[in-house]
Amino acid sequence: MARLPVLGLLAVALTACSSAPPSPAKAPENPPVAAAAPAAQAPAPKPDANAVDPAVIKALQDMGASLQSLKQFEVGISLTGERVLQDGQKLQHTAIADLDVVRPNKLRATMRSARLQRDLIYDGKTVTLYQPEQKYYSQAQFSDNLNTLVDRLGERYGIEVPSADLFLWGTPAAPVDNIESAMNAGQDFIAGDLCNHYAFRQGQFDWQIWISAGPRPLPRKLVITNRSDDARPQSVTYYKWNLNAKFGNATFAFTPPAGAKAAEFVPLKSR
Repeated sequence: MARLPVLGLLAVALTACSSAPPSPAKAPENPPVAAAAPAAQAPAPKPDANAVDPAVIKALQDMGASLQSLKQFEVGISLTGERVLQDGQKLQHTAIADLDVVRPNKLRATMRSARLQRDLIYDGKTVTLYQPEQKYYSQAQFSDNLNTLVDRLGERYGIEVPSADLFLWGTPAAPVDNIESAMNAGQDFIAGDLCNHYAFRQGQFDWQIWISAGPRPLPRKLVITNRSDDARPQSVTYYKWNLNAKFGNATFAFTPPAGAKAAEFVPLKSR
């Protein structure tokens, strides 16, 4: 059996919000004589001490509760991320994923980009990672729910489930007390669906989310901006929901294709 490190899923397929600092500009040999200093400007107003709107936090919690209430669904994910070159030029890359979910413990995630292909299948007893191009598959025994699966895959093997927040919003794994700013940014249409637009700030990241304004508050768009980089690279994710999806047992079963070879999962501490 081969022994291969397990790569991140969409994280490797798409380098999002990662960047290198732009090259500093070279100072001119003979700088011009400085002009007279402009009049001093009034100091910028201090941010509102109560920057977190409780109604926005409530909207985020309602969305999380709605996500956790879904028993069976399909969601198509379209992700665009930016990579910043040394000279500050930005390059965009795209990836797509499709999640078939039956709670509490069944998942099929297909991830595709020009760089990488991965399939993740969980039938409630065994989790399988299959690499179609290389025809390698890795398997591990697991018997917990999807929320725990998302955490354990990341902690043990560095595997990122696409849009893992969909399983964590509305649970203790996604606390809201570390949000530094939360504001209502109005409304927009996303693919014809009227959505409430909210903006947040946490640590070195700003993020915006568009949530369906109808009776089922589900995320339709997510934008993350990395403020730790002067270039402010972003990732943009769109979600397309099918709440009436029907799945057979074969959806969550894995049979190794002809010629496929088994490869062990390698825990992060063993690399």
